[in-house]
Amino acid sequence: MNVSRGMKAIYAVVFTVCVATLLAAGLHARPDERSEVMKVREEVWRSWFANDRKALEKLIPADTIVISSGNLHWKNQAEVFETAAKFQADGGKLTRLEFPRTEMQIYGDAAIIYSQYVVETEMGGKRSLESGRVTEIFVRRNGQWMNSGWHTDTEK
Repeated sequence: MNVSRGMKAIYAVVFTVCVATLLAAGLHARPDERSEVMKVREEVWRSWFANDRKALEKLIPADTIVISSGNLHWKNQAEVFETAAKFQADGGKLTRLEFPRTEMQIYGDAAIIYSQYVVETEMGGKRSLESGRVTEIFVRRNGQWMNSGWHTDTEK
């Protein structure tokens, strides 16, 4: 079959568009990029429970929005810091953190993580177990992944 130059150009354009579409859909995410986002996610959770303000300031941007199960009020960065400080001031300790199922999508400088979580804490000698689902949004700013928002719901 003899293909004309015009048809070859059309095929090249179609091929380029298909590849660009796949890349834009997040299928290009490198495994090390995924592990980098997962590492930051783990650091955010552990830093909150430890009230590591320095780490939280690096990982949670000022424009953060948080929707939590059972709360009508949506939180911002300052309220995230306040709740972490209160948890620690009340003697709270993280004893277990697990993510039994996690899926991730990466689109350039944005990553979305969907997970099931299990958190066990101890306060005043009493342990509490909470499990649920979380959707987290990460953005890369100046080369650093940050958790710009999340939505949790708890299992009943």
